[in-house]
Amino acid sequence: MKYFVIGDEDTVLGFGLVGVNGFAATNETEAENSFKEALKDKEIGIVIITEKIAELIRPLVDAYLFTFNFPLIVEIQDRSGKMPGKPGIRQMVNEAIGIKL
Repeated sequence: MKYFVIGDEDTVLGFGLVGVNGFAATNETEAENSFKEALKDKEIGIVIITEKIAELIRPLVDAYLFTFNFPLIVEIQDRSGKMPGKPGIRQMVNEAIGIKL
């Protein structure tokens, strides 16, 4: 199972340093094309996408989230931090594992 990241250049570069392939997207078209390409690769088990890029293609991301099981779609913050109204990483981890960090 492989990971794949879609986000800004800094995020993709950072994940690339630890061996995760990905695409940098700066607009809706690039984001949509990258997302669709990632879904075509059956070896990819987890797609990591930054919140801002996911918002550019929200209907597509949501439709996939509520339709298919794999790959798992994980939204993360980019280097500028969390978007208003979105939970922070600490809150997401606390909710996921049920232990307050």
